[in-house]
Amino acid sequence: MMADLRIDKTYLESICCPVCGTALAEPSDDHFFCDNPACAARFPIVDGIPILINEANSLFSIQDFEQHQDTFLSTQGSTLRTLRKTLLPSISANIDSDKHYRSFTELVLQKRERPNVLVIGGGIVGQGMEDVYRSPIHFMETDISLGPRTNMICDAHDLPFLDGTFDGVIAQAVLEYVVDPYRCAEEIYRVLSPQGIVYAETPFMQQVHGGRYDFTRFTHIGHRRLFRRFDEIDSGVICGPGMALAWSYRYFLLSFVRSRMAIRLVDAFAHLTSFWLKYFDRYLAKKPGALDAASGYYFLGRKRDHILTDQDILAFYRGQM
Repeated sequence: MMADLRIDKTYLESICCPVCGTALAEPSDDHFFCDNPACAARFPIVDGIPILINEANSLFSIQDFEQHQDTFLSTQGSTLRTLRKTLLPSISANIDSDKHYRSFTELVLQKRERPNVLVIGGGIVGQGMEDVYRSPIHFMETDISLGPRTNMICDAHDLPFLDGTFDGVIAQAVLEYVVDPYRCAEEIYRVLSPQGIVYAETPFMQQVHGGRYDFTRFTHIGHRRLFRRFDEIDSGVICGPGMALAWSYRYFLLSFVRSRMAIRLVDAFAHLTSFWLKYFDRYLAKKPGALDAASGYYFLGRKRDHILTDQDILAFYRGQM
């Protein structure tokens, strides 16, 4: 059974109970078991993937995964959506993610030869991450869906890892989907080693695109406050005003229709008539006004011992208002 686990066995000593934080016993009978008698939680292993969820704090239940029920990622991967992405020009543009990931990779490789990196929402390869996966980084890819790259099912509100397990954490397009992003940021901080590196991409002006699992948006300095326990290495626009305008135009048109066929036709029309707006973003991204009008932001930071005050956060405003 141990050979069937998707997680690297070197991580077994770093996994803990998401309910009480106690180390887990080595798996047996297709389950992990908590060593704390007062907790005694048990967590199944489904298709080689441990399901380590604290159901009291999660939108998801262990049973969802035992029964292979659809969760967020799988509902976003329908044949129709895939066909639309293939045939229609995209109205989205992610600016320089590959460059930011190279910076992240260089920073974590300075910590040690083969650093441990946690990817939250890592069931599929994130945009711009291809080169990162070719590096000597030792990855742990978690998600709340049984995706093709998922090593473990867990909820970012209760990460099932001991303190200081990772040299780096990546959270690309994740924190809009969690109920309490501040708790998740604290969990990221906890599982990072001293001077650990975090990289996050999070939307600001994007309409609801995750259905019932879509909760939160951040301004640029709101995103900075989320990571107030980190020194900023770099931050800025990752998706620009052109993309924000294209999305608003698309959702404006979609608000007029209800039938499935009409939605498909209007959606195609919106893509065909607004995709060009994203090409302005590479020019606009470095301008102060873009920080007030962007579709989304990135943050690259290093774990620190002190927390920025809210007065300190104000100094990070770089817009033009």
